[in-house]
Amino acid sequence: MARRRLSTQILVSHLAILVIAVGAGFALYVHAGRHAYDVEYKRRALAIAQATAAMPEVQAGLSNGDPTAVLPGLGEQIRQGTGAAYVVIIDRSGVRHSHPDPRQIGKRVEEPVVALDGLPHTGQDHGRLGPSANAKAPVFSNGAVVGEISAGILEKEVSVQNARQLRVLLLYAGLALALGLGTAFLLTRRLKRQTLGLELHEIAELLQEREAMLHGIREGVVILDTQDRVSLLNDEARRLLGLTGAPVGRSVADLVPEGRLRDLLTGDSGRPDDEVVLTDAHCLKVNRMPVLYAGRPLGAVITLRDRTEHVGLLRELDSVRTLTDALRAQQHEHANRMHTVAGLLELDRPADAAAYLDEVSGAAAGLAESLRDRIGSPTLVALLLGKVTIARERGVRLLIEASDPVDGVDGRVLVTVVGNLIDNAIDAAASSPSPQVTVELGTDEAGDVVIEVHDSGFGVGSVDPEIVFADGYTTKSARDGQHRGLGLALVHRLVTRSGGTITVRNQDGALFRVKLPREAPAVPVGGP
Repeated sequence: MARRRLSTQILVSHLAILVIAVGAGFALYVHAGRHAYDVEYKRRALAIAQATAAMPEVQAGLSNGDPTAVLPGLGEQIRQGTGAAYVVIIDRSGVRHSHPDPRQIGKRVEEPVVALDGLPHTGQDHGRLGPSANAKAPVFSNGAVVGEISAGILEKEVSVQNARQLRVLLLYAGLALALGLGTAFLLTRRLKRQTLGLELHEIAELLQEREAMLHGIREGVVILDTQDRVSLLNDEARRLLGLTGAPVGRSVADLVPEGRLRDLLTGDSGRPDDEVVLTDAHCLKVNRMPVLYAGRPLGAVITLRDRTEHVGLLRELDSVRTLTDALRAQQHEHANRMHTVAGLLELDRPADAAAYLDEVSGAAAGLAESLRDRIGSPTLVALLLGKVTIARERGVRLLIEASDPVDGVDGRVLVTVVGNLIDNAIDAAASSPSPQVTVELGTDEAGDVVIEVHDSGFGVGSVDPEIVFADGYTTKSARDGQHRGLGLALVHRLVTRSGGTITVRNQDGALFRVKLPREAPAVPVGGP
């Protein structure tokens, strides 16, 4: 079955409604008009009957038996003068004394003489002349009812009056239909413009396709209007943004807390597309695309891609790279030492070779033993030993000072925080004239663990320290197409979620200070 066009459906529906409405109104008007004419003609008939009954000639004729036979002519005269269909003068016994048909004069009426009760009566009469609006009035003489007057106006007079009114009514009905069709045509054109020329079935199909596509993709999609209010979003966007309730129709400022994520969603950040932003639960890649139609802005479409697992894998890869670099540095240093020992042996100086080995192994063992005694965490000690080797390989002097053990804090948190801070410090100090990084571990008066990492680099300059911990902030160039500026942001979130604090200031370089409470609740460190 072929689908009807939208314009055809609107015209047909509008026409059907108009025809039904006009037809119903027409029928009601005809019925009301006919009833009004019936009432009016009954009143006229009653007035004729009462006026005739009040005539002295009629009263005298009925009380005396009409000895002069004036009643037939009088009744006919009254009928012709009033335009009634009939005026019948009837005595108490029901005998007609006047009638339009002379043959009925002197004959009795078939129905009883109802006016003998002294009251007027109106109604419909189906007499010999046809249906009529009838009225009957009593005739009094000396206080007694001596007969009745029956006057009537034929129903065809009512029909004639109705026909006159119907011609006017039909004209108005035709004008109403024409106006309704014109309005329907204009409405159809407007709807076609607003629906971009699409038919109803095409709109329904587009809606179904949109819902299937919107909720079938793994990316979060948010559609904003020109006022940055949410017009549409899918379930994945709800999950990634942590939205509950009914966000549609609300502004982004009401749904997303102040920060870089809100700026990216509203386009206030001024950053390029595909920006990476960290939330409390996810690492998101945000893309905001303005939407224009015919040069007019309609809002924006925002896509959100969950890169939490991707970033976690990159961090694991960085850890592997760090371990590889440490092993390579250790292997390189070990090779140099073995070459030295081999040279001493070739020079036939075994005593010097033995002394050199004792010195090297003792220094390495002494550093490891010293760190283990002062720090207490084997995992953190292993990390620091590896960082010492890497720093030495890059020509950076790494000094480690520990005044108190750092037990009571989650080892994974310590490794992540200290590892990121030392890596950044080594990168910053490597380009300075006297490259050096100092790591101090201890506790404060409250018993909280305090970690300070100081590098000899160029510091953070005049940048607001809070911006340093914002995700995306970096002074390094991109590496292998990867987004930079996540390390300090991850450390900041990890420290904050552990109940601690982290600060930075310029002090002949950059000095990062972290305070972590002991017995803090464990937090995940594999993602943001």
